[in-house]
Amino acid sequence: MPLPALIEIVPLEKAVPAEITVPGSKSITNRALIAAALAEGETALRGALGSEDTQVMVEGLRALGFGVKGAGDPQEFCNRTIMVRGLGGKIPRGGTLESPLEIFVGNAGTAARFLTALVCLGHGIYRVHGVKRMHQRPQEALFHALRELGYCIDSVNDKLPATVHGNGPREGTCCVSIAESSQFASALLLCAKAGGWHVNVVGENAEESPYVAMTLKLTEVFPKRGGEFQIEPDCSSGSYFLAAGEHEFMGKKENHSTEVHQVGGVSTLSPTVINWPETRWQIDQAFSEVLFALHEGPRSRFWKLHSSRAASPSREETQPQSVHTLSRRDDLGDSIMTAIVLAPLLALPVRFVHLGRLRVQECERVIALRNELTRCGAKVVEEGDTLEVFPSKLHGAEIETYSDHRLAMCFAILGLKVPGVKIKNPACAKKSFPNFFQKLAAPPPRGLGATILEARTARALTHDELFAE
Repeated sequence: MPLPALIEIVPLEKAVPAEITVPGSKSITNRALIAAALAEGETALRGALGSEDTQVMVEGLRALGFGVKGAGDPQEFCNRTIMVRGLGGKIPRGGTLESPLEIFVGNAGTAARFLTALVCLGHGIYRVHGVKRMHQRPQEALFHALRELGYCIDSVNDKLPATVHGNGPREGTCCVSIAESSQFASALLLCAKAGGWHVNVVGENAEESPYVAMTLKLTEVFPKRGGEFQIEPDCSSGSYFLAAGEHEFMGKKENHSTEVHQVGGVSTLSPTVINWPETRWQIDQAFSEVLFALHEGPRSRFWKLHSSRAASPSREETQPQSVHTLSRRDDLGDSIMTAIVLAPLLALPVRFVHLGRLRVQECERVIALRNELTRCGAKVVEEGDTLEVFPSKLHGAEIETYSDHRLAMCFAILGLKVPGVKIKNPACAKKSFPNFFQKLAAPPPRGLGATILEARTARALTHDELFAE
């Protein structure tokens, strides 16, 4: 039975022991799928995420003729062991001008960008397309770089849908900007060796972009002739459970703390996330450190180092410790949305800066966050690509998710702290975390034991009814 169209999250009333597993990293899984397709021989991807976005990538590779099969993971229901038979840089299939090979990418940014670069290595004509929102998202920098390498990309407005003319490997040099998305560079870098491409990355924070760094690290260590590759848990997904209990988790290998903190007047647990990564491949690995800093306030060493960054001189002079700053570019990735949603419950305002990329993702996330927090009673000021969130007395509301998985999950965590939070279209969580609501409701130690209601009838939903499909 599918998730209802509207659910209500009942706040937690007491502390419970919780040690949560979260599915594999979506970013690493989709990079590893491309790397495995380009390798020689069969590669087993262990701990790979099984979600809508990764399934879109798997189906794209199958459409191209790659052998891809999967098996369940006994440790985490939404993980898979995915076996990919690579062909050493060869693309098995291609279409014709009259009948292009269709590649559907849904609303998966990584699949859209990575598969567009990959099919250039094939021989034939490919039509890459997705859902309406994907057709609105930027692609121009990637198309420009591929054209610089000598490939023909036909597109009415430099967005999807696009027709790609695959001409196989073509040695050359290109320049790609990551000002709008680091995925453009990652798409090229994943295929660079097979294509003979030399890729120059430019744009804001080009040398330090954590997602470009992730791609470079993965291509360096990935088994080139088949074998096994372990995918680590997704830190963006883990952020929700760390936030659920305000846990100052610091990324230790083992942590079984059951400390209780006060959140909006309600005692809640500090859950742990099992096998929290230590590689620093994911920028959101820092969420635990940031969460600790948010609650320590001016006492935190983090804020002493970071709070003045990106603030205007006048604000620094007049309010040196009254406003803290968090950056989407420098401090956190997608988990900054979790921090934004929690910010009204803090004692001090927080300025969230460099949010431009949030505007061109699954939805216009800056406006969506402002609108839905305001709907809950928060004071939020939007200025440019900055949101300033002030301490506020919150109340329940019906939350519009805009078909965005991260909005659904962020506000569900707020619902564990604020009575009356109802989530529209919660099934959009399937994009990255299909069993998210099951983990909220599962009894401890593998879940938080939360009650989730069908909002129209106030009926408590069962485990099977909470899976997003």
